[in-house]
Amino acid sequence: MVSSPLRFCLDYLSPYAYLAWLRMPAIAARHGRALEPVPVLLAGLLNAVGSIGPAEIPAKRVYVFKQCFRIAHEQGAPFTLPPSHPFNPLLSLRVTASVDDVAERTRLTTALYSAAWGQGRGIETPEQVGAVLTEGGFDARALLERAQLPEVKDRVRKNTEDALAAGAFGVPSVLVDDEMFWGVDSLGHLERYLEGRDPLTPGDLARWKDLPATAARRPEGKPRP
Repeated sequence: MVSSPLRFCLDYLSPYAYLAWLRMPAIAARHGRALEPVPVLLAGLLNAVGSIGPAEIPAKRVYVFKQCFRIAHEQGAPFTLPPSHPFNPLLSLRVTASVDDVAERTRLTTALYSAAWGQGRGIETPEQVGAVLTEGGFDARALLERAQLPEVKDRVRKNTEDALAAGAFGVPSVLVDDEMFWGVDSLGHLERYLEGRDPLTPGDLARWKDLPATAARRPEGKPRP
């Protein structure tokens, strides 16, 4: 029986996804799983679940970058801020989705992540993305043209919808079997799952799902009774 791949849902906007991506090839190799990068639009996920991104909360935006610097130091990973943040990742996502070969898509994902968060370069414009593609040995012109095809744009949209259907609400999200692991800090849990040592049982999950709520956050501006 062939094991399902590790489907890594990514958006280049997320520094957490960058740091998680650097660890994914080794995790996949250790557990005999294929690794498949899946470009999704984080904004689409957030809009669908009624959430906002960390960078939209000023105090959290500062904390995110502090934490990512610290995680990068622990991993021994290069970490440099891009020219702006949030930035528009859509072109890079579409270029990634335009590559059908998983091995080449994996290589391209690494190149774009390295440019954005390892080297602090922009990956928004055709010129910026094209430079990364050329340096990586890709046909920049062909991929940039392919990224504008309706079927490629639809692929990013469908990837996002499929991730939502699988329970994703942010990135990085790793989809494997019928499970979803979210965040760079969940990779240890992912490995325990792949080893057959997940401590969570169906009974535990059922109890949490059926747990009643006795309080709810009041709508903004509504006075306490």
